[in-house]
Amino acid sequence: MKRLFKLISLVCVILLLFNYSAFAKAEPANDLNIQAKSAVLMEASTGKILYEQNSHEKLPPASVTKVMTMLLIMEAIDNGKISFDDMVASSEYAASMGGSQIYLEPGEQMSVHDMLKAIAVASGNDASVAMAEHIYGSEEAFVKAMNDKAKELGMNDTNFVNCNGLDADNHYTSAYDIALMSRELLKHPKIHDYLTIWIDSLRDGKFGLANTNKLIRFYPGANGIKTGSTGKALYCLSASAKRDGMQLIAVIMAAPNTKERFNAATKLLDYGFANYSIVSGAKKGELVGELDVLKGITNKVNLVAASDFNALIKKGQQGNIDKKVNIADNLHAPVEKGQKVGEIVFSAGGEEVGKVDVITSEAVEKVSVDKVFIKLVKHWLNARK
Repeated sequence: MKRLFKLISLVCVILLLFNYSAFAKAEPANDLNIQAKSAVLMEASTGKILYEQNSHEKLPPASVTKVMTMLLIMEAIDNGKISFDDMVASSEYAASMGGSQIYLEPGEQMSVHDMLKAIAVASGNDASVAMAEHIYGSEEAFVKAMNDKAKELGMNDTNFVNCNGLDADNHYTSAYDIALMSRELLKHPKIHDYLTIWIDSLRDGKFGLANTNKLIRFYPGANGIKTGSTGKALYCLSASAKRDGMQLIAVIMAAPNTKERFNAATKLLDYGFANYSIVSGAKKGELVGELDVLKGITNKVNLVAASDFNALIKKGQQGNIDKKVNIADNLHAPVEKGQKVGEIVFSAGGEEVGKVDVITSEAVEKVSVDKVFIKLVKHWLNARK
């Protein structure tokens, strides 16, 4: 009986130790206690989700809608459709917008630069509509472009009805989709000139601007993006921050108050920076090796990485990224520049974390009798110098 009791006691101790071990290894994010209906934490360079809470629930986004508005503005600037110096005239309709605004008068003109500042910093609803009309002729056409872009980005939980986020039937998105469009916006380096403004002004200093995103002032590394709040949407935020080469995006939807949305975003960002790191595995154009070329005007060609590769890893695993280059044995001319010949496979802890194509750095023509003759003549002439 004593032996049986000892055996049972031993089993209980083992079970308790097992349960403690399992508990100790649990993700700290589970204890973040995010006070919001929906939330997401994404690492921007890889697009990987580090935390999610009801991430695909369709909810009104309020002025976080303007992330897409700013994305379309930046794309219009990049493709030359508009410039920062263009003057934008406010229509009567744009000037009629309520909520957050810069109080545009019908016919008043501002540069694209100032309009973008008004949208990014002061969340100007009137400036958003004025820009929509300037680029696409009408808000309706601009909203169609917003929805088209959403589909292109894989934002399957989204339908936009306006460009500023004022409450409207059938205007919704999700925390996950906001992270997707936020990630895309951050690919435009110039947008950071606007997202990181704390205090500024318009109309020759007569109209003051203060950023609605308080993290810009108080969170180390904060570099965006957009707040939003309405009676229907409650308090929303897409917050971004960058430290040690890692860009995080924290999305909060339907928080009960403005303090809690910033608290929740801070918790997510803190969790991400405390637990994850970015390791650069390859740089676009980085020399990987060379490959023999059969029947080519030259007998070798350099190989390079086709794109950048960043690996997102748990802290403490930085030294455990393995790289394996898989390429063909040789090539037959002709060879095109940028021709794929293999790939670099990256792994951590025996598990694949990503791959990058290996391509040729230059073209190699197929050898011919006349080209061989010319090559021999050039070699002979050089030898005589």
